[in-house]
Amino acid sequence: MPEFITTALALPGLWWLVAAIIAAGLVRGFTGFGSAMIIMPAASSVLDPFAALAFLTVVEFWGPLPNLRAALREGQRREALTLLAGAAIGLPLGLWALSLLDPAVFGWSVSLVVLTLLVLLMTGWRYGGVLAPRLVAAVGTLGGFLGGVAGVPGPPVIMLYMARALPISVIRANFLLYLLGIDVMMITVFVLFGLLDPLAVAVGLICVPVYMLANVIGARLFDPGAERLFRGVAYVVIAASAILGLPVWG
Repeated sequence: MPEFITTALALPGLWWLVAAIIAAGLVRGFTGFGSAMIIMPAASSVLDPFAALAFLTVVEFWGPLPNLRAALREGQRREALTLLAGAAIGLPLGLWALSLLDPAVFGWSVSLVVLTLLVLLMTGWRYGGVLAPRLVAAVGTLGGFLGGVAGVPGPPVIMLYMARALPISVIRANFLLYLLGIDVMMITVFVLFGLLDPLAVAVGLICVPVYMLANVIGARLFDPGAERLFRGVAYVVIAASAILGLPVWG
């Protein structure tokens, strides 16, 4: 067995990561979002900040691909591109901020950011104004920044779409397109700046088949008419992951 695989399999906390990956894949396939908010608390408790982001990016890129064709058919591609244009500005700023963050507080930061954003999501706030392209791009910028600094680019966009009277199949497709675009950006930046930690990449590649299978199962469980279940499942799993990821259990 190649050395990088044996090293990855010997990583302390690997099974905690695998459990998070399974839960994240099911939720991502079912709802189209929420996976980073599940994975990052677990990854930040096992890996250092940039390695945790590298792990997340490697896993996230491949997992949703089986559902991409449906997302391209059902989603609003122009709006997804507007979000990603904003994210292209925010992501480098977030990574720069992460480079200044003490690794000792990274785990706390991720879990607390996730919990705070989750509370905002659960308040039931709804945006009733016009979604001009500038606003959509601004939301994408905020999402990109949070993706760079904490690995959770989804919540601002989740709040934007949960506030709209769109079919949940369209919301789900838009999430997938946006988050896949974020993954492509993240991989590009990490490759250009040599930030892809070899161990994180190895562990991520080991987890990819499990994550892809969980995405497929989650997508099959998706019911466009079950909006309450759609929201509730994501909220519960996100909250559990953030709480369990707090660096107080080790």
